[in-house]
Amino acid sequence: MASDQHLKNRMQVFKNKGKDQDEMRRRRSEVTVELRKNKREETLLKRRNVPIADSTDDDEDKKLDSINLEELVAEARSSNPEVQLQAVQTARKLLSSDRNPPINDLISSGILPILVSCLERSDTPTLQFEAAWALTNIASGTSLQTQAVVGAGAVPLFLQLLFSEHQTVCEQAVWALGNIIGDGPGLRDYVIGLGVVQPLLAFIKPETPISFLRNVTWVIVNLCRNKDPPPPIKTISDLLPALNVLIHHTDTNILVDTVWAISYLTDGGNDQIQMVIESGVVPSLIPLLSHKEVKVQTAALRAVGNIVTGTDEQTQIVLDCDALSHFPALLSHPKEKICKEAVWFLSNITAGNQPQVQAVIDAGLLPKIITNLSKSEFQTKREAAWAISNLTISGNRDQVLRLIHEGVIAPFCALLDCKDNQVIQVVLDGLNNMLKMAGPQVDALANAIEECGGLDKIESLQNHENVDIYKLAYDIIEQYFSEEDEDGANLALAPQATEGGFQFDPSTSIPSDGYKF
Repeated sequence: MASDQHLKNRMQVFKNKGKDQDEMRRRRSEVTVELRKNKREETLLKRRNVPIADSTDDDEDKKLDSINLEELVAEARSSNPEVQLQAVQTARKLLSSDRNPPINDLISSGILPILVSCLERSDTPTLQFEAAWALTNIASGTSLQTQAVVGAGAVPLFLQLLFSEHQTVCEQAVWALGNIIGDGPGLRDYVIGLGVVQPLLAFIKPETPISFLRNVTWVIVNLCRNKDPPPPIKTISDLLPALNVLIHHTDTNILVDTVWAISYLTDGGNDQIQMVIESGVVPSLIPLLSHKEVKVQTAALRAVGNIVTGTDEQTQIVLDCDALSHFPALLSHPKEKICKEAVWFLSNITAGNQPQVQAVIDAGLLPKIITNLSKSEFQTKREAAWAISNLTISGNRDQVLRLIHEGVIAPFCALLDCKDNQVIQVVLDGLNNMLKMAGPQVDALANAIEECGGLDKIESLQNHENVDIYKLAYDIIEQYFSEEDEDGANLALAPQATEGGFQFDPSTSIPSDGYKF
């Protein structure tokens, strides 16, 4: 079944692949489609240069609408500098229009080679600037439109313009290169190969104006994007010291893009995570989890979340920076997206070793995970279910019983009749693990599952179309909810808790000396 294959694929990206599947820690480097498609919060791949100060009024819009492109191209070829500049500026205005810029029409008109040749006119920086601006907006379009700019030979000339003595020309060249790099890993690596990194990093200095530095940081983000293939190792090594500087910048836009750049690098596997850790940026990253700007928090949460998909040692670096102290607020954040990713982060901690599980408990986060399991939107409940189930795999008996004591059973069982087969299996796995570890308290746990309606749901899952689900449901019923009468018949009865037995009630106080077995 497709759902079985989906679960298998998810299992394959868990950490600790050498373990038996039942014991495997469900450390996920990819979570859900929803967590990876928050494009509105992330920096844009390409940007058009449409400044408000240059927006045309209605009269000029009508004038631009009446432009004859053949005549415009002829004027752009003119040997008269004033006529040529006016024509290139008109093309730029057409491409800077807020509404439906005629990118394809201009490409078809044959103006591209003319605009590219204007980039070489160092004797006329205004012409260089206008041509670079026009090409920037062509390159902000579709992949084919961007490729047309590259095919016309613009990239080497843009790289030369990074050394122009005219700042406006430099900045426009940076913007154009950002759009080209943002097209995908192919053009990213092409531009890297031509030597973009060092001249770009040279702009990171105190005297660079904020607007220019914002563009530089955005280009760095595009250099860090994509992991199939990832950026060259040398490029990552060159960029990390710059990111270590930019992460301390006071401008929110620069800070947001810097943290997204780090998040893209940490999404590239354990080796890249290690490079980021060794750069020393993590202690500066953790405090941003409580930044006043939600966009900064969002990016920081993704970045540290990616780091804890790595090894236990890499995860520990994050915990050693007191990351968990930020999570009480994150888990009750007014934005659901923050809550969801905060729970996802913790699901990777509860997939770690037992001291890491204990750190989550000691930080007082179990009740907040359970609150999200009970009251949040379904996608957040889904991540909370993984966090709980992971704890039942990685945690010891005391830790699992603490989880039960905090009142997890009822909201956990409530997910057994959801429409998501993967969640159902995660919950069944978690319940099965709890029952296995309950020891002398198994009767009380079974009773708690029955009292909240969980037993009824498990019984109905014995008829589920998914083979793994109905087998696991059957096994749980067979092992923990059936007893044979004198004639050998099975009676599906949940055992009652013995007098003075362990009570699984969220209001129950936790014995100060822990649980003894």
